Amino acid sequence: MTDLTKDLELALRLADTADAVTMARFGANDLAVETKPDRTPVTEVDRAAELAIREQISRERPDDAVLGEEDGLSGSGDRVWVLDPIDGTKQYLRGLPSWGTLIALREADQTLCAVVSAPALGRRWWATLGGGAWSDGERLAVSPISVLEGAVIMHGDISAWDPVGGPEPLINLIRDCWQSRGYGDFWGYCAVAEGKAEICAEPGPTLWDLAAPALIVEEAGGRFSSLEGSKGPGHGSGLATNGHLHDVALAALAPSHGPVA
Repeated sequence: MTDLTKDLELALRLADTADAVTMARFGANDLAVETKPDRTPVTEVDRAAELAIREQISRERPDDAVLGEEDGLSGSGDRVWVLDPIDGTKQYLRGLPSWGTLIALREADQTLCAVVSAPALGRRWWATLGGGAWSDGERLAVSPISVLEGAVIMHGDISAWDPVGGPEPLINLIRDCWQSRGYGDFWGYCAVAEGKAEICAEPGPTLWDLAAPALIVEEAGGRFSSLEGSKGPGHGSGLATNGHLHDVALAALAPSHGPVA
């Protein structure tokens, strides 16, 4: 058993822990909800799920650090668990099933393993560095489509593009594609990893939104960068593709100064 296998086994158990917390209150009409400074909602369940994961990590990996959306960074270990207890809190609040818990283990700015768990959908995706991406016992692979005319593009809320100059570049790219869907959040990236979509793009997401999906996409054979072309999940935006369409998507969506070489 490799060290990454042990890490993945723990990540899957952490997802089980989170699923028990989140599903117990999914659909409740008495959730306590606050508004964070960025005007996004946070519920009691977001906080409870993250706390449950943190407590389990402290028991099983006391030397590891934790970076979570709700409670920030704790610990000083070289290995850092990156958590988003509920990615898609707005959907969770409205009773829509397209939300999930994102768990990634990183070291030296590299993601080692990742789990995305969407219990209301009955789905789970995972990956290890060099070990491929998987879901429901099957290895994932991106699609071979290499022309926009055959591509499905996924995106989140159109208004999220306003702070980066507006949605016109996205809309123009959508017009060149075969089909578009606005699922957003983790589901769009996982769809790329599964070969069900070719492009997923979002401005604004943070490391905890992207660390797990990025590894899953890359281990499925795709590419992941920021909208400017910087590799990795920690640059404030996300662009996932099947690889064949990455450069053309970058050219369409990158800010006016152009993509990073």
